[in-house]
Amino acid sequence: MGNFSRANSRRRRKQRVRKKVRGTTEMPRLSVFRSSRHIYAQVIDDSSGKTLIEASSLSKELSTQIVGVGEKKKVAALVGANVGKKALDNGIKKVVFDRNGFLYHGRVKALAEGARESGLRF
Repeated sequence: MGNFSRANSRRRRKQRVRKKVRGTTEMPRLSVFRSSRHIYAQVIDDSSGKTLIEASSLSKELSTQIVGVGEKKKVAALVGANVGKKALDNGIKKVVFDRNGFLYHGRVKALAEGARESGLRF
């Protein structure tokens, strides 16, 4: 029964997702990582192996907006909007969404919707 830990289940989901999702130069991958307190997003070009854009709930430019928000889903939406705005500023309009083994629900969904509302397409 040890094979069904939460971390192991996420790792297996992540492998399943990553089999299909590849980021290219034209359409990079928007990868999300969620810890218990924070959320992180990166736009990655897998062909060169480089991170093009990053945003997180720890980033300095969001620290003034995040203070007093309280709710993690609202913070995730702010991070999504920020990564979307940065991507559009760098000429990236379309991305492939990589939920990184996390379920598309709650904070991961809020981040994705925040990125979509800022104009990013996926």
